[in-house]
Order: sequence, then structure tokens, then C-alpha cells
Amino acid sequence: MMTLTALLIFLLIGAIAGWLAGLIVRGFGFGLLGNIVVGIIGAFLAGWLLPTLGVGFSLGNPIVTSIVYAMIGAIVLLVIIGLIKRA
Repeated sequence: MMTLTALLIFLLIGAIAGWLAGLIVRGFGFGLLGNIVVGIIGAFLAGWLLPTLGVGFSLGNPIVTSIVYAMIGAIVLLVIIGLIKRA
């Protein structure tokens, strides 16, 4: 079971990753709540996609590494959403 502190850190990482991804993939920001959701889904996506592609790295700080992983996944997610919206 997840503690309250772990849950808050998880949500904060998702919010930061979703916000950064929204800045990088312009025009696809979803507000704070949407960015948290995009960041969390992005974290799961990156957790599956990056090891599948053989990509793994550590930036020394586990929180920073988690944010970067989640941001990469969120960017992929936002690009997919953008492609679906255009079709």
C-alpha cells in the first residue's frame, strides 16, 4: 500500500512531467489536473517503452530520473494524442 507521502510525490512527479511535456509539445497542455494525468500515464508508458527499447539511464537523483522518464512518456503520449486529433 502506498503511503500519503509516496502518493504526493507520485502526483508531483506526474504534474511536473506533464507540465514539461506540455511545454515541449506546444498546444497540448491540459491544465494542472490534465497534466498530472498525462504525466502519470506517461510514467507508465515510459516504464514499459524504454526498457522494451533497451534504453535505461540514471541521472544520479532518483526523483530527477523519474521526472525525466515520466516526461519522455508524456511527450510520446501527447504526440500520439496530437496525431489522433488531426486524423
